[in-house]
Amino acid sequence: MQKLKEIFENRRILIAGFGREGRSSYRIIRRLLPTQHLGIADKNSALADDDTLKNDSNITLHLSNDYLQNAAQYDLILKSPGIPTFDFEGIVDDLGAISSQTDIFLQLFGKQTVGITGTKGKSTTTNLIYSILKSASDNVLMAGNMGIPLFDILDQIGDSTTVVIELSSHQLENAHTSPHIAILLNLFQEHLDHYHSFEDYQLAKMNIAKFQTENDVFIYCHDNKLILRNIEIVSPKGILLPYSAGKLQNGCCPHDGWLTLQPSGTRIYNTASERHLQGAHNLLNIMAAFLTAHCFGIADEQTASVVNSFKGLEHRLEFVCQKNGITFYNDSISTIPEACISAVNALKNVDTLILGGFDRGIDYAGLARFLEQSNINNIVFVGKAGERIASLMDKDTLQSRNTLFSNDYPAIVDWCFAHTPAGKTCLLSPAASSYDQFKNFEERGKTFKKLIIEN
Repeated sequence: MQKLKEIFENRRILIAGFGREGRSSYRIIRRLLPTQHLGIADKNSALADDDTLKNDSNITLHLSNDYLQNAAQYDLILKSPGIPTFDFEGIVDDLGAISSQTDIFLQLFGKQTVGITGTKGKSTTTNLIYSILKSASDNVLMAGNMGIPLFDILDQIGDSTTVVIELSSHQLENAHTSPHIAILLNLFQEHLDHYHSFEDYQLAKMNIAKFQTENDVFIYCHDNKLILRNIEIVSPKGILLPYSAGKLQNGCCPHDGWLTLQPSGTRIYNTASERHLQGAHNLLNIMAAFLTAHCFGIADEQTASVVNSFKGLEHRLEFVCQKNGITFYNDSISTIPEACISAVNALKNVDTLILGGFDRGIDYAGLARFLEQSNINNIVFVGKAGERIASLMDKDTLQSRNTLFSNDYPAIVDWCFAHTPAGKTCLLSPAASSYDQFKNFEERGKTFKKLIIEN
């Protein structure tokens, strides 16, 4: 805690964003420096009546829509992940003054950290890796993007503690230190509203490995062309450990029904093993987990046991129930086309697909071609994203399917029951954000599950 106190002491600090992470930063600063002046900036004007803030005489509140206009008065800005860095452009001359919990945490504990990022799969892979490491040692913690602010676990960290953290691009964009073991699962179009360009989003993700030293490890998916391109751009210095669904000269890949380590050809996991994590995309995540386990010297048999018993996470290709002979899956986490395609391919028996929602301008042409070539007979198109996906499909092919255009989830579920044959699967995998109707993808998934169970 002394090192953290030294970072904050005698600084003009602005906490930008007073949600879960902002409150966490406030608590730790007040614990270390009870009387140091702080600025709190947030769009929410109601914070003026917040009991905690009203009783603190050493703060200045910057509220309402122009909440960042005084940011230049501060020399350390702790930015919450939800605020785009470009919101400070034209206000703060030195964007290097912008930091975050992630930035500071990695400065202090990066050498003890396993960091996982990627457009999709990071929550599942983070929890899987944590479960594997936890099976070998009690001195392992998990935090980050899944909802546990990094400052909230500071008291639990000792010199030999391993911390497994899920990292979003928003958390990484202001980082100047990389984790000791960095894992990049994939790169796809996402969060285009948070960056000037897709390239900026990719570079934010690459910060997970950009600042590594020769003693660090970078585990990445060799099949993702954008990752390979960005490795050439960033030139990370860590030991490179790739994995692939194809063949590799070095790293982890399948061969004759086994995951193997190359160049030795050592068999580490039977891909025919019964496991809950279905689909080719999850097999890639499993490879990343095995490579991480090898870095810690964990036996393959022990890792395999955890992999096979790991049940996955809610809203991520989640089995809901079987009703009227129909199998229902909830994949509400799917907010990009690639996630939807992976889900359909993983289940292989999808006859009804619910997709669409809030339209963020993502390229849906590939998904439209996939749907045209699929055997999916019933498609529900939701929201503006659903309308655009349908508009990209061949009209004759679209007319040959049963379709429903609706934003009414109770009506959608009724329609799915009426049109999905027994023995087939109904899948919610929207390939779009939920913000047009729901608070988040969790609320969308819970609504879907509740309607199915009550039907």
